[in-house]
Amino acid sequence: MGPRRGINGLDPVARADLRLLRALRTRGHHPLFELTVLGYSRLGEHSYLWLGLAAAGFALQPDHRAQHVRAVRVLVATEVANAVLKRVLRRPRPRMDGLPQLMATQSLLSYPSAHAATSFAAAGALSGALPAAPLHCAAVAMALSRPYLGVHYPSDILAGAMLGTAPAELVP
Repeated sequence: MGPRRGINGLDPVARADLRLLRALRTRGHHPLFELTVLGYSRLGEHSYLWLGLAAAGFALQPDHRAQHVRAVRVLVATEVANAVLKRVLRRPRPRMDGLPQLMATQSLLSYPSAHAATSFAAAGALSGALPAAPLHCAAVAMALSRPYLGVHYPSDILAGAMLGTAPAELVP
């Protein structure tokens, strides 16, 4: 699922996707901010941040333990669904001349973004036990970190956010 082509080159959606990616890769790249974004994005690997929140909540919020356990189920379901979709759709990660990726990735596949999917899944699953607004802000920040670092197209994170919303609503 690489760039889509129309009669005159890339289709309008693909062009918009590339324009937004280029903007995210060329704006706001102070070295200290890049390091901060990189560190935050690494917390999203394998849902470490969200599993850590669920574990802390399980330990510190006895009245909400069931919700924290459910959040773990939601995260596992989201990780599995995302992995399957990536292998089926097989969209390669972005490559932009003069704008190398700012981090290594475990996979060469891009669509959908697992960081976005698990972040939105966690925000939905944990929002009854923890304040919803900060969770959703953290999810948006995690999702945006990926094209900022050059490892996802913006459409990857949009698809991931939509994918993550479903398990948060459907997993018991």
